[in-house]
Amino acid sequence: MAQAFFGGVHPHDMKAATNEKAIEQLPAPAEVVIPMSMHFGAPCTPLVKAGDLVKVGQKIGEFRGLGAPIHASVSGKVKAVEPRPYSMGGNMTSVVIENDFQNTLSEEVKAPANPDALSAEEMVEMVKNAGIVGMGGATFPTHVKISGGIGKVDTVIINGAECEPYITGDHRTMLERPEEIIGGCAYLAKMFGVDKVIIGVEDNKQNGIDAMNRVIAEKKAPVVVEPLRCRYPQGGEKQLCQAITGKQVPPGGLPSNIGCAVFNINTTCAIYRAITQGMPVVQKIVTVSGSGVVEPKNVECPIGTPVSCLFDFCGGLKDGTYKLIAGGPMMGMAQYTADVPVGKGTGAMLAFCGKEEQTVANPQCIRCGKCVSVCPMHLEPLFLYQYASKGMVEELDAAHIMDCMECGACAYTCPARMHLTQMFKTGKQLLKNKQAADKAAAEARKAKQEKEVVNK
Repeated sequence: MAQAFFGGVHPHDMKAATNEKAIEQLPAPAEVVIPMSMHFGAPCTPLVKAGDLVKVGQKIGEFRGLGAPIHASVSGKVKAVEPRPYSMGGNMTSVVIENDFQNTLSEEVKAPANPDALSAEEMVEMVKNAGIVGMGGATFPTHVKISGGIGKVDTVIINGAECEPYITGDHRTMLERPEEIIGGCAYLAKMFGVDKVIIGVEDNKQNGIDAMNRVIAEKKAPVVVEPLRCRYPQGGEKQLCQAITGKQVPPGGLPSNIGCAVFNINTTCAIYRAITQGMPVVQKIVTVSGSGVVEPKNVECPIGTPVSCLFDFCGGLKDGTYKLIAGGPMMGMAQYTADVPVGKGTGAMLAFCGKEEQTVANPQCIRCGKCVSVCPMHLEPLFLYQYASKGMVEELDAAHIMDCMECGACAYTCPARMHLTQMFKTGKQLLKNKQAADKAAAEARKAKQEKEVVNK
């Protein structure tokens, strides 16, 4: 039985423009730009150089420590390895590939003889080699989440909430590729050693729920679909865990602290393709929508496709378009150029025009408390805003700013239109800078003391 989590809002879902449009395959562009950072952790080291020939699925970036490998999404010649504009801001070392339009598959892509005979360790290794990350936007390496949860996790949850306005890629995947979703769930159940996997889906996607239930019945799969009442941010993993299990993730904790592991719908499909075909992550489904898009669509394209190609495929942008956002309107990031590439975590590209901009230059808090009532993390946004704006780092830490998930529910409900979420990003960075400075100072003191001991 689905539970309720604290707070949340009910924004207009704005999904009507694309939720009945099938996923269309974008013709591969003449050039792809593949950034060496599409995961949580340090950027990958490029394995190729200008002039090299590459094939689809060939590893072109290797990680060290926490991360996931990166693969070529088209075949052709490496044009350059250089910094290029990046959706998370600034520039990122990227491998630029000239497409030869042959779509030649790499010899590295090998399907196992019998996927169902693989051990849990072998499947985790295949997930790792495929470069799978959280494709809902978090981009945490999936093999790390699985290997770290084996033996500790007793509830595996698939996040099909897709609660952000405009985004419909997961919904369309439920309708068009339910076999991949359910197949991926079955492999996750085997890896974790659980008797069932739970898919949480908001009840505004009833046809998607029905499509998956049909496949579950046909295959007698160890999967249960749990309908959830619509409320943003239902797709936050902590909120989803509470909605499905009734357990709350402790402050500063992770779902694994309460025996849960959460995976995105398209991450689950990627797991299925990796285990059955040996195919790494080389494609991404992106919802292209918003008032500035001539013909909104759900588009599947090679990783590294310039966002400008997506907009062109959707009829271009309308006159007066003033804002581009990678991701949803609540948690996405505004872009300064359409030349950024599609990454593994790119779920949507939105464009806005007309009178949708409702911000004000110098907003003033009216102390209504609405932000407190909707915060799903039980924080007090009005105080966090004051502390961050005044640089009060110790107070920010005491008020648990790092627990803020930047969902934007407070900013959405604020009648004064305070720039809350942006200020919280600033506050988090202030705290991180202070912690780094304190650590460096402590290490310097320790080194000085050790030197004094040696000199004596």
